[in-house]
Amino acid sequence: MPQPVRILHLHSSFSLGGKEARAVRLMNAFGDAARHTIVSGVPGELGARSAIDPRVRYEIAQDPPPLTGRPSVARYEALARYMRRFDLVLTYNWGAIDGVMARRVFARGAPPIVHHEDGFNADEAGGLKIERNVYRRMALGAAHAMVVPSAVLEEVALNTWKQPPARVHRIANGIPTALYAKKPDPRAIPGFVPHAKEVTIGVLAGLRVVKDLPLLVRACGGLAGRFRLVIVGEGPERETILAAARAMGIADRLVMPGFLDRPHRFVGAFDIMALSSRSEQLPISLVEGMAAGLPIVSTAVGDIPRMVSEANAPFIVAGDEVQLRDALRTLIANPDLRAEVGAANRAKARADYDEATMIARYRTLYEDALGRAGALA
Repeated sequence: MPQPVRILHLHSSFSLGGKEARAVRLMNAFGDAARHTIVSGVPGELGARSAIDPRVRYEIAQDPPPLTGRPSVARYEALARYMRRFDLVLTYNWGAIDGVMARRVFARGAPPIVHHEDGFNADEAGGLKIERNVYRRMALGAAHAMVVPSAVLEEVALNTWKQPPARVHRIANGIPTALYAKKPDPRAIPGFVPHAKEVTIGVLAGLRVVKDLPLLVRACGGLAGRFRLVIVGEGPERETILAAARAMGIADRLVMPGFLDRPHRFVGAFDIMALSSRSEQLPISLVEGMAAGLPIVSTAVGDIPRMVSEANAPFIVAGDEVQLRDALRTLIANPDLRAEVGAANRAKARADYDEATMIARYRTLYEDALGRAGALA
């Protein structure tokens, strides 16, 4: 029996967000074919480990070389030495780019690297930093490949980071779409009971500045009629969101249960899925809403205008609370329209964003980097 592939994951953090959820789904899919070591650039952020299948062999690295800090030959050498223990290195986002640079500086004996870029935090939501662009251009020449989930990021990789087309792979994020067609569990969201006479606006998002959830709260504050806003997620902006709801007089209509796993259990309890981010690429939460047959109301960032069905296009708006409010108002007032748009979204999610297609493409890419077809089957 062949030895399992030793894979090192260098994460900017390993709290459960979009990129971490995808990485874990791939780990689970590879099963016994791989053994994983995980490094989090923020050592305490390890929430995604709870989603790893108990049968998957993995470890959280103890005392690895730091992923961030001032550029240093000694630090790059320490990272390169550490990476040589593995068959394949997977790096994720700006917070792990020094792993790629370490391979560039100390290439001898280094395993192949596949770098993943999934988007930007608030510090680059308004524009990319020139020094980071230059650094990425220098480092990424050492990567076997880089993966992006969206057409917007693909364009950045090709035109701003100057990567050759053969190195850049666009692989859309995928989910097990069939799970989201099942009837939701009415007890899955603590403190929330769906009501036939209320329209439920749902959000799945980390409570971070870049998600700009106070904008959505303000938009909801201008709505008439019976609605409930359910924001599933956790993060540092929780009190800011609650304060915005109090200021708009809708605190009694806001439910914030914190982070909840297995969203297929409850997304179907929503009537509308919403997002108000300043920066996104191809958010999994919206794919989950589409797969559950929901209309989407969102700011027009990243690939979101391309993601949704043609019927949903009018409800993807500029980052303005009045436009968000008006899009929500139209859908709240028209249940038949919600059903029509949701059905079109479900068909598109199944066709374009199913997990099986995503896993197959990643498996092929990683095996190509290893030079071992079938190594992760």
